[in-house]
Amino acid sequence: MALVRERRQINLRLPLPEPSERRPRFPLPLPPSAASSSSATVIPITDLEKLNVLGHGNGGTVYKVRHKKTSEIYALKLVHGDSDPTVRRQVFREMEILRRTDSPRIVRCDGIYEKPSGDIAILMEYMDLGTLDTLLQRNGTITESALADVARQVLSGLSYLHGHKIIHRDIKPSNLLVNNKMQVKISDFGVSKIMCRTLDACNSYVGTCAYMSPERFDPDAYGGNYNGYAGDIWSLGLTLFELYVGHFPFLPPGQRPDWATLMCAICFADPPSLPDSASIEFRSFVECCLQKESSKRWTVSQLLSHPFVSKDPSL
Repeated sequence: MALVRERRQINLRLPLPEPSERRPRFPLPLPPSAASSSSATVIPITDLEKLNVLGHGNGGTVYKVRHKKTSEIYALKLVHGDSDPTVRRQVFREMEILRRTDSPRIVRCDGIYEKPSGDIAILMEYMDLGTLDTLLQRNGTITESALADVARQVLSGLSYLHGHKIIHRDIKPSNLLVNNKMQVKISDFGVSKIMCRTLDACNSYVGTCAYMSPERFDPDAYGGNYNGYAGDIWSLGLTLFELYVGHFPFLPPGQRPDWATLMCAICFADPPSLPDSASIEFRSFVECCLQKESSKRWTVSQLLSHPFVSKDPSL
């Protein structure tokens, strides 16, 4: 019989998965939320017409669809029944969170369909400009004034989530949707966590490693068993930094990151600094997000009062 030995190194060890991550989890349907219990009628999936593919990812395909009777446009995320068990766990988690949330800063869910074949479809509002990542690739870097508005909106969404004990764990440009009114909404809750109890730990190794905070790689050195909310703040800081300079902050432009390079840069390098072209307020805001010790990172409520986002945008 093979023996499993525990790592001897005390640093840079990855935490064991949570029990819920080690096996498929198929939660019972939640009670109807305030949104779903309204008089709104659920759209039959047969009334939806596929127009084109918006994207692929996490074992699913997202389609642009049209409601045949009203011509309303939606996004439909489809995950097939024979998908990888990890993908199915993530889609069930996303369904659970979307059923619980109702905020103008969170992507709206208009229907969830589970077929006998095991296929699952989630109908969501259509954000016509795509993600902030596609906006960056298409139009180039985003101005500081626009980023102040982005930060304000994302913080509003995080305030709602954190207030409902939900940690996103994967804030990044490709998970922030935007429409032609420049409304920004948080999406993709496949690796999020609902903190059911005050002392719940949140140290499983999930999310996109490039945007993970230092304590996710090395909990002992950067805050121990932190509560998880601070990780979303670190990811927000990196996201705003990237949208301003046009490339991932810890690496030179054009370099393709690998796991080891990212881990060393995030854990051992100093937090990146914005270029001199950035204002004092913006530099301060990002510094408040990118504190390597999680206990020193500002909270959502503190950041919402920061001059970078609290000043009158018309000035």
